[in-house]
Amino acid sequence: MAVNTWNTHTWKPALAKAGVIPPRAKGAKQWQWEAAPRDGFHVLRHTYASVMLEARESVVTVARWLGHSSLAVTLGYYAHFMPEAGTKGRAMLDGLLGSPADQQAGRNSPDSPQG
Repeated sequence: MAVNTWNTHTWKPALAKAGVIPPRAKGAKQWQWEAAPRDGFHVLRHTYASVMLEARESVVTVARWLGHSSLAVTLGYYAHFMPEAGTKGRAMLDGLLGSPADQQAGRNSPDSPQG
């Protein structure tokens, strides 16, 4: 089903029935509804993408699902929904190097194995 068809025949009537937007004006064509930029169909798309990224879904996968031409588009809109970005890498390095409490000598210390 085309997005515009779904928006016109399913989404906008549901918004009107819920009282979010006014009912279609008498005599209006089937596709003529009040604009609903804050409550429009596109908001569902943004909500879906942000929920998926907050759930740690791969940005590559989300970009593909949304049909974005590149990862840069997805990251440009949604990077702020990736609160844990970078934590996996830091945790991996902490595991390799040991936690700060385990490190008695710095890298340049005479007691360091590299010293």
